[in-house]
Amino acid sequence: MTEAIDRIVAEVSTWDGVEAGDHRFGGAEFRLGPREVGHVHRWGIVDVAFPRRVRDRLVEEGRAEPHHVYPESGWTTFRVEEEDDADGALWLLRLSYLSHAKAVRRTDAGRDALSGVDVDAELAALEPSDELRELL
Repeated sequence: MTEAIDRIVAEVSTWDGVEAGDHRFGGAEFRLGPREVGHVHRWGIVDVAFPRRVRDRLVEEGRAEPHHVYPESGWTTFRVEEEDDADGALWLLRLSYLSHAKAVRRTDAGRDALSGVDVDAELAALEPSDELRELL
């Protein structure tokens, strides 16, 4: 599991505009401007931020669970128990990143920082369900 968490942290830390830092409850936190995309706890929990309607759809589709502490929020929880689980966590984190990137790009600073990110093409490459894509 440690290798999977390390892989997640290493990959997300390289995304355009992402600042990685220590999370207040342990692990690594990923921010895009003022927005938290998600965070990884060393013990294998990945918490990812979404608007509530997106979170509901992800839970309905079985891609994530409601947040382990705040189940009524827009946050999701994804459990990393083995190496292959890193792919699912990265998919959720990228989906959150792209969702936040759409909003951040509306600012002058965000437009410059994320000019190389083709949000629409990347969303298409992630292949979310039609219902989920409509919510993003």
